[in-house]
Amino acid sequence: MKRTTLRAGAGIVAGALALGLAGCGLGTGGGNGEPAELSDEPVTIRMYWWGGDARHQRTQEVIDLFEDKYPNITVEPEFSDWTGYWEKLATSTAGKNSPDVIQMDQLYLASYADRGTLVDLADYDIATEGMEQSVLGMGESDGGLYAIPISTSAMSTIVNTDLLEQIGVPLPENADSWTWDEYMAWAKSVTDAAPAGTYGGSLAQNEFMLQLFARQNGDSLFEDGDIAIDPETMAAFFQNALDSSQTGASAPASAWAESSSLALDQTPFAVGTVASSFITATQVSAFTQASGANLELLPIPTTEDGVDDYDYFKAGMYWSVSSQSKHPAEAALLIDFFLNDPEAVKIIGSERGLPAISTTLDVIGDDLTPEEIKAVDYSDSRLPFLGEAPAIVPNGASDVDAVLLRYMQDVLFENKTPADAATGFIADMQKSIDATG
Repeated sequence: MKRTTLRAGAGIVAGALALGLAGCGLGTGGGNGEPAELSDEPVTIRMYWWGGDARHQRTQEVIDLFEDKYPNITVEPEFSDWTGYWEKLATSTAGKNSPDVIQMDQLYLASYADRGTLVDLADYDIATEGMEQSVLGMGESDGGLYAIPISTSAMSTIVNTDLLEQIGVPLPENADSWTWDEYMAWAKSVTDAAPAGTYGGSLAQNEFMLQLFARQNGDSLFEDGDIAIDPETMAAFFQNALDSSQTGASAPASAWAESSSLALDQTPFAVGTVASSFITATQVSAFTQASGANLELLPIPTTEDGVDDYDYFKAGMYWSVSSQSKHPAEAALLIDFFLNDPEAVKIIGSERGLPAISTTLDVIGDDLTPEEIKAVDYSDSRLPFLGEAPAIVPNGASDVDAVLLRYMQDVLFENKTPADAATGFIADMQKSIDATG
């Protein structure tokens, strides 16, 4: 697979501040070729997002700021936790009552875009200068730009250095370039030296890690709206997990099953019974708070003799505009304001993750915590290893994480061989995708 390494200079940390609103000429159409000019009359739009109290408070502050600047536009806030978010959005969309501005996730982007329920934002002058093209590309589906990334994060291996010091096992010198075999050998050495019930490693077990593993092997998880991963690559992914569990590099199947659905602050890594785990770098703040330990971010292990530029920055979440909106220009203006207005950027900070537009880090730089600086520095270190954006999760494959965990459990409990699990996983995902066609 041919890959192109992106320019390091356009990465997560950039130079001069270049912020500002696109202005009142926003928009050339609502996705149907018709002009979509801002109205001088009173306009009300609805904005919907998921998150906790801190996110709600900061988002409302930016909405207030926006309404002060555009007094003819009223923004009605709506929010939910993750669990109820998608059910409510599906219901409102089906009832032709979708919010104007929607916080979107890549697991669901294609399913909404492909049904024609989102506006092509390429028709609007939302400023995205300073955003990696590979990141912006993760908002595309079927040739249209249906979502603007809000934030990005790189996948990392997080390590509890306090725990390593306690048990007397240091990190290997090549931890910044270790292979999967080297990682598991080190993890087993930690398990052997640690008290019973404490383990050195964790399993790769979500869609992001599977995407990266596939790319390391010159493969793709999805392509052209279908499942594309080679069965041998998929089987190797499951085999890694089985080897790790059976050798003691990570917890046995029974312990893994008990912990696989725990809240973050209750996970084995957070409570100090696992020395390393695979997380998006921006989660280092939450895990530091939960564990109270000193944590280090390292690259994930790689496939020996694999692809060098396999990595990519995943969009943490997006802003989209509903095609049901009667005011798409105002909705797009609000998104631009959230992404680019200096006061708005400062209020939001890194609550939704590291800003996707790199220049905005200059605005919030003084307010970053030491843990957030770790995430910025780690992401910057991954620039030489970035490849092209992967295809987003296609329509019908939104449950990829749940299906992956189901087959992972079958492998760990030896109900299926890695090869049989690979065949089953691929078939199930393609069946779900085909069902939407």
